[in-house]
Amino acid sequence: MSIHAPRLRWARRHTTPVDPDLRLLERLRDGDEEAFVTLVSRHHDPMLRLARTFVHSHAVAEEVVQDTWLGVLRGIERFEGRSSLRTWLLAILVNRARTAGAREARSVANSDSPEFVAAVDAGRFQSSGAWSSPPEHWVDDLEERIGAQALRAQILAALAEMPERQRAVVMLRDVDGLRADEVCQVLDLSAANERVLLHRGRSRLRQALEDEMGAVPA
Repeated sequence: MSIHAPRLRWARRHTTPVDPDLRLLERLRDGDEEAFVTLVSRHHDPMLRLARTFVHSHAVAEEVVQDTWLGVLRGIERFEGRSSLRTWLLAILVNRARTAGAREARSVANSDSPEFVAAVDAGRFQSSGAWSSPPEHWVDDLEERIGAQALRAQILAALAEMPERQRAVVMLRDVDGLRADEVCQVLDLSAANERVLLHRGRSRLRQALEDEMGAVPA
């Protein structure tokens, strides 16, 4: 009779991503001004890009970001660490940006000023115009055919035409690199809604680029 050694099942270890801002958070709570400066420099650009998905004016987006930082300073002791500090920051910003966007829309309806005509500018995507973290599957072939700078106008135009939430999901996932669960927290979405919005947003971007350059191989 042969004796078989029992099979060992190795449990998969799930690790929680380390929040790189935690040390800065501790310093900020201790009144370290340099920690605040570092946080602002680290998160200002992503916050501004996200704000621009809800408002048309760069100046209004800047105001939203500044208002968000004020809210963070006033409420930093209430942060319980249930999410990353970045997710918490962006969630605060979204609430303020939506309010500012609604207020801005009312102003646009009552104004014929040319400053309200443009929907987007170069700041909507990123300062360099490059596609920071593009959708999978089609981007490798695409980048071999044309540089990211040449895609800028098509990407900006496609983003401008997207519904608000769809645009925000694409920006957070593919430009700023947030995980799906973080996007759900920031925008208060279900996982299913986040997947649908991301798929539709990426599909619109792909279609816009295919229309401009011809079919891209699957």
